[in-house]
Amino acid sequence: MTSSVHETAPAAEIGRFPSLGAMFADSVRLYPQRDAFCNMGAALSYRELDRQSAAFAAYLTGTLQLRRGDRVALMMPNLLQYPVALYGVLRAGLVVVNVNPLYTARELEHQLKDSGARAIVIVENFAATLDEVRARTPLEHVVVTAVGDLLGTLKGALVNLVLRHVKKMVPPWSLPGAVRFNDALAQGFARRWQDPAVSLGEIAFLQYTGGTTGLSKGAVLTHGNVLANIEQTLALVRPVFGENDQVVMATPLPLYHILALTINCLLVNRAGGTSVLMSNPRDLPAVIKDLGRYPISCMTGVNTLFNALSDHPDFIRLDFSRWRLTVGGGAAIQQAVAEKWRKVTGLPLIEGYGLTETSPLVSASPVTLDRYTGTIGLPVAATEISLRDDAGRIVADGEPGELCVRGPQVMQGYWQRPDETAKVFHADGFLATGDIALRTAEGFYKLVDRKKDMIIVSGFNVYPNEIEDVIALHPGVVESACVGVPDARTGEAVKVFVVRRDPKLDEAALLAHCRDRLTAYKVPRQVEFRDALPKSNVGKILRRDLRNEARAA
Repeated sequence: MTSSVHETAPAAEIGRFPSLGAMFADSVRLYPQRDAFCNMGAALSYRELDRQSAAFAAYLTGTLQLRRGDRVALMMPNLLQYPVALYGVLRAGLVVVNVNPLYTARELEHQLKDSGARAIVIVENFAATLDEVRARTPLEHVVVTAVGDLLGTLKGALVNLVLRHVKKMVPPWSLPGAVRFNDALAQGFARRWQDPAVSLGEIAFLQYTGGTTGLSKGAVLTHGNVLANIEQTLALVRPVFGENDQVVMATPLPLYHILALTINCLLVNRAGGTSVLMSNPRDLPAVIKDLGRYPISCMTGVNTLFNALSDHPDFIRLDFSRWRLTVGGGAAIQQAVAEKWRKVTGLPLIEGYGLTETSPLVSASPVTLDRYTGTIGLPVAATEISLRDDAGRIVADGEPGELCVRGPQVMQGYWQRPDETAKVFHADGFLATGDIALRTAEGFYKLVDRKKDMIIVSGFNVYPNEIEDVIALHPGVVESACVGVPDARTGEAVKVFVVRRDPKLDEAALLAHCRDRLTAYKVPRQVEFRDALPKSNVGKILRRDLRNEARAA
């Protein structure tokens, strides 16, 4: 090709299901006895997941009287309750709003207000955060679950007892009118349920992503968007998995993250596979125990997780004979990590590229590739990639340009933000990703830099404006600048440069201020106090100069 445009197939709708609920119903019909999800030694078969999610759908629309298009927030880590609630919401024609359970009160309040969620399903460990802000949100209904609710009567009771009274992991909370998850299911079981017809164009998810203004925006993803990406990804992995292979997917990444949501949850269910849910990916011994307990055939993860696992002596001793595929996303896979992973497991790390706004997969290396390329591969089926300069012109092969994408998996826009939507879409329907890439001589795409100043910490997006806005709330600060610096453990770390108003302000006090208002991965790891910050002739702080200086140091 003579220009940096790559089209694998016409950008039309692909797939054969009218909705995600219909897709799930087909898997229930084909694989009723198979385990759909496992967690903490317990399992949900497709038949039982069908039964419980139908009951939850009946509860939402019958008892709570929620109506088509109403938003329901899900705020929990990887537990069996998540797929029950997820499919219950989707089957009822409602909209899922995924919420990071580690959000601070400020972050949670914004997302609930912005989405207009009428109901929330939340794990009791995080209910105290909701308690702080509920009165300032549109929430009408709260369903509270405990970690052990679906682990069986005896085991579940023991797990809940230990978490509440031994480990003290459930802070006190008071949410008047809240209903327990198992009670909600019981009420739903008492009602008759039949799935309504849901169409491809109806909204399935408001999936929130960081915003350059410091406020997160909800990417509007329809049933059609997500179903298309499921089929695109399925076509990608077919060379490794045959039609009748049963996939057993290791799922350490949280299902509220778009990568795990589409691939580890929905795609695995589309294929009749089993997703092994790991509730705390930071607990490496527990993750490795699950990897050894189940007949794992594939896994998704981020660079930092692959690095930590391949350094762990217990992981190295596992049997990898059944493993067929490992896929990295969320952040760039480092060559040293890919080589170490290959040495330990015998498998290459296949790198994919995507974003929340594209459901998420845009491109990936061929799954049959047996070497590290340092690229994001080729666009998935029915997807076009175009590399453009600042004027929107297509650049020549080998030249860097902003990666723009068009395909059936691309979002409809940002929820109630036509101004922000207009900023990212070209007139011809291509979505501007904010990432700079080039096309190599082999025809693969390689990321060069990020057009925006986004920082990626362990696969999660961190936006400097949000950090700077929080720091600006401290009375002892004049101004600040936030940049990303390389970090061996998390890929990138947040560093802030601060000009003090109060000369007594120290790093400990500033970080304590940040921890009260930011999720842990957003809290700065490095603080440098300065008398002044570099600025342009119009007074704009020059983050790039600070970032280059910090990285050189």
